Amino acid sequence: MVDSILEGFGDPVVEVDEKEFEQKLKKISPFDFANSINHTKEDLIVDERTEKEYNPFIVNRAMGFGKDTIIAGNEMNARPHLDNKLQYDFLRSVVRKAKRYNKWLKAEEENIEAIQEFFGYSFMMILDILFIFQKLHKIG
Repeated sequence: MVDSILEGFGDPVVEVDEKEFEQKLKKISPFDFANSINHTKEDLIVDERTEKEYNPFIVNRAMGFGKDTIIAGNEMNARPHLDNKLQYDFLRSVVRKAKRYNKWLKAEEENIEAIQEFFGYSFMMILDILFIFQKLHKIG
């Protein structure tokens, strides 16, 4: 009698290991945070995991490359003791929504290594030489 009642409900439920259904969560890059501060204004910090992924140094540096965002980035650099969520919320609310294409400064270490290898100079000596060369090149 019990079997005839259960037949209408279909096959019995199969137990599955929980690890199979564990979602692979995408890691949020600092550039995603900078884009959400500058352009999308969506809140990316929703739990502890995303708050740990927030890197204030890189995000504040990204803010430092914009003419209109440099002050906000500097304010957060002056307050490293604040929580990541608090810093992120401050930047999201202070920075106006706009699509920014700020260029990142990159070190010219390839040139330094080539000069260092060719002449056999130390790293600091090469930096001094490059500084003098660039100063003379701009004047002449």
